[in-house]
Amino acid sequence: MPTNPQAREISEIVRIKGRDIKGNLPIRRALPLIKGIGINFAYAICYVLNKNFGISKNAPIGSLSAEQIKKLEEIIDNPTSFGIPSFLVNRRKELNTGKDLHLTGEDLTLKVKMDIEREKQLNTWRGFRHMFGQKVRGQRTRTTGRTGMTIGVMKKTVLEKMKASEKEGKKEEKK
Repeated sequence: MPTNPQAREISEIVRIKGRDIKGNLPIRRALPLIKGIGINFAYAICYVLNKNFGISKNAPIGSLSAEQIKKLEEIIDNPTSFGIPSFLVNRRKELNTGKDLHLTGEDLTLKVKMDIEREKQLNTWRGFRHMFGQKVRGQRTRTTGRTGMTIGVMKKTVLEKMKASEKEGKKEEKK
């Protein structure tokens, strides 16, 4: 079996961190498809893969062996132990443990929901904004973010057509 990952047969679909990824995508483009991994973090992972294991960032992700995919998942789970700086992880100094974590997939979704619930229970300003469905990060709310039965600006021609159709409807009712 050849050791070069590009000479190996490419599998159609690769499952990484609970996500199915097309096997013909290069590693640098396939990793950001996983929830919790952005472009910069993906490039950092590609750098570690190239430095430690000799895998190119342009190699198709389907050409990786099962053990190489396990190594890739280890890097994603514990990036700081492989030399990725802590400012690239998505949970720095996590509240309960104080450690730098990087969460992906459903773990990240669950943790964000738990953070929002904690904000609501503490009655913080952000918690109130979340409770009432308002914008949380200081955006304007005067004109945007409206929900429910709101009508925007209507053009005169549209208003005239609406009035004309109402008049016709009243005439038909009288007959």
